[in-house]
Amino acid sequence: MIESTILRAYDIRGTFGTTLSRDVSVSIGQQFGAWLKLHEKKTIAIGYDGRLSSPILRDGLIEGLLSRGVDVTDIGLGPTPMLYFAVNQLGADAGIMITGSHNPPADNGFKITLSDRPFYGDDIQSLNDQALYDFKGEAPGKLSSVSVIASYITRLLKDLKWGDVGLRIGIDCGNGATGEVIEHLVKKLPPQIHSQLLFSNIDGSFPNHHPDPAEAHNLEDLIKRVKSEKLDLGLAFDGDGDRLGIVDREGRMIYGDQLTLFFAMTILKANPGATIVADVKTSQLVFDSIEAAGGQAVMLPTGHSHFKSLMPKIGSVFGGEMSGHFFFKDRYYGYDDGIYAALRVLELTSLGYDIGQFLDLIPRFHSTPEIKIPCPDNQKFDVVEKIKHKLKEANIEYCNVDGVRLKTEMGWWLIRPSNTTPILVARFESFTEAGLPHLKEHLRGLLKDLIEDVGF
Repeated sequence: MIESTILRAYDIRGTFGTTLSRDVSVSIGQQFGAWLKLHEKKTIAIGYDGRLSSPILRDGLIEGLLSRGVDVTDIGLGPTPMLYFAVNQLGADAGIMITGSHNPPADNGFKITLSDRPFYGDDIQSLNDQALYDFKGEAPGKLSSVSVIASYITRLLKDLKWGDVGLRIGIDCGNGATGEVIEHLVKKLPPQIHSQLLFSNIDGSFPNHHPDPAEAHNLEDLIKRVKSEKLDLGLAFDGDGDRLGIVDREGRMIYGDQLTLFFAMTILKANPGATIVADVKTSQLVFDSIEAAGGQAVMLPTGHSHFKSLMPKIGSVFGGEMSGHFFFKDRYYGYDDGIYAALRVLELTSLGYDIGQFLDLIPRFHSTPEIKIPCPDNQKFDVVEKIKHKLKEANIEYCNVDGVRLKTEMGWWLIRPSNTTPILVARFESFTEAGLPHLKEHLRGLLKDLIEDVGF
């Protein structure tokens, strides 16, 4: 059996040397290979990020897949969205990306996709079904290797419409898996865009800073470069390239929901009345602004798999998450690609849309970033359920799209269990500065006796 603690909601994730090893990777390959064959599928593309353990896990995964009669195409080292692209370009039945994303260096994991939908939730849990263990007798599959970097870059640039505004930008790859692609990509940008790269060498020990652009302290090097060189914009990617962070010309960090609104307003001009989705951590301003601009705003649970599963069902052309995942069905495939999102920012800026000026003009609510509260995996879901119980006893209505989001006359607060790490995530937003402490006090009171250290 595969250790149940590594079978998460959206992917398989653990720590190399403890819950992950080459043998575990072989088992995952065998189980998913059997799943594919039992569902009359036989081809898969695999890729891996720059973590030190990734080549070892790749070798084990390939061994397991081949043993179940699955034909494997190895696309090599690169970002997760390049693997999604390869599944599409190669016509593969499925894809697996070996990546620890933005987790600590010793962590790693497997993101799985099918050609027509994400593989998550009950799908992942089903990898321990006995029927998969009993599957035997297949002739070994075939292994091939192919590079898709050139075709991926060509597709990224295909439908962009560049303006004449000159740009000087900084790009922080964080020593993550985007490095090689970005080095090639910047050479193909229009001549009026001048790029300076930070930490584009791929190094799984992440010697400069952790590759998570949603955390302000990880953007300090980029902010310094933007200010010292008087750059127009700073871009940053997470460890596997499916998330984007932005710094404006003033060195201000642009939060994921602010960037969602920036994209949404321009997309609605080209797609009047379009449905745009955002996650439960997103500012109320985003939902209200989309509706005011004639669009249809829909709130979704946090998690890239939810977006990729639900957006086609409701005909959404764009979605954004607070964490920096952006999903463009408008002129693209609809999956989360941090590099493509960065290019859309550059496209808009070259056409005269300045994100810093945009943010200065919109109403300003008083909000916190995501607040991460340590909580063991075996307790975090129970904590949220107990909060729901307290609210029901008090006859207080709340939104349960993902965790608890409670609106009051002062604003709203959110508490939800992370599906990838042992934490609870909280966020607060008030219409006035004075309201923020009251919102915090309300949730703090509900968490009393449930969490030792609330942390806010």
